[in-house]
Amino acid sequence: MKQTQRAIPLSAPYIDEREEELVLEVLRSGRLSLGPMVERFEELFAEACGAPYAAAVSSGTAGLHLLCRIAGVGPGDEVITSPYSFAASANCFVYEGASPVFADVDPATLNLDPAAVEAAITERTKAIVAVDIFGYPCELDPLRELAARHGLALIQDSCEALGADYRGARLGSHGPSAVFAFYPNKQMTTGEGGMVTTHSEEEWRLLKSLRNQGRADGGGWLEHARLGFNYRLDDVHAALGIAQLEKLDEILARRAAVAARYAELLQGIDGVELPRADDAEHVRSWFVYVVKLAEGVDREGVIGELERQGVQTARYLPCIHLQPYMRELHGFGEGLCPVAEDAARRTLALPFHTALDPGDQERVVEALAAGVG
Repeated sequence: MKQTQRAIPLSAPYIDEREEELVLEVLRSGRLSLGPMVERFEELFAEACGAPYAAAVSSGTAGLHLLCRIAGVGPGDEVITSPYSFAASANCFVYEGASPVFADVDPATLNLDPAAVEAAITERTKAIVAVDIFGYPCELDPLRELAARHGLALIQDSCEALGADYRGARLGSHGPSAVFAFYPNKQMTTGEGGMVTTHSEEEWRLLKSLRNQGRADGGGWLEHARLGFNYRLDDVHAALGIAQLEKLDEILARRAAVAARYAELLQGIDGVELPRADDAEHVRSWFVYVVKLAEGVDREGVIGELERQGVQTARYLPCIHLQPYMRELHGFGEGLCPVAEDAARRTLALPFHTALDPGDQERVVEALAAGVG
């Protein structure tokens, strides 16, 4: 009887005894939420990113939403963002009644093209949500200059880019408020959760209030200074985050090694374009490993071959403006962002995580080569 090959998952968290130890500490303490573990996590995270302040939240989406609320985004406003991202990059301001405006991306980096952003600015533009897609830093300085010149808020969606460097400094350290996410496929995980870094003490205090039902700093449990949300992160998740932060450098190094091994194995395979390499100003933090198939390669056929060989994969990423609800609500269609749409048709995520076995990588590449060939 033929044995079925073990499946190779698309992603997996990197968890060991330290996470168990700290979670057990919280469980034994009886302080499952609003305890000391969250503040400790925030302090350590801010230090890791080179930011003076950090506020933990229940998800990256929650962090982006809070920054849109603080920026005063509302009905009648337009917010410019990337079409080539996870839906939350647009949902965060649609929640506030603003209209999404999608600027096309650079074909090499797949991040927002500053020239396209500038062309999209109107008198109704209120903010820019810049995405560091797949962990590759966006063109932060040109976008900051645009935002400053036009009086716009700039929100950095770094949910996929913890540990990345832009112009020699970690993301989160440059000034604009940035949001990081900790879903299990991210560089580090808390299960669900996120973090907002800020360089403003006033904004930090407001974030902490808004995430906790709008409670004031000095008010009682049932005193609410403003309309807020239940976007808290609890101590159990914060304990996971602390354990993950303790080995963040190891995690980043291991993921970089997995990416380098893929690059080596994929050399010479026709029809497969590798992710953009780092340069002097951009150092990627490896979130996923996404390749682009050449024009004419049948992506669905490639996916079918990978599936037959027990290799999980995903179509990374569909364009936000072509999602069914965006088409229905705003009338978007094909042709709005041709560079992003072309990438969305041809990109493919390969299995990628911190402890991916080199032998599994060889299996992945062999299956990919068979599918492309």
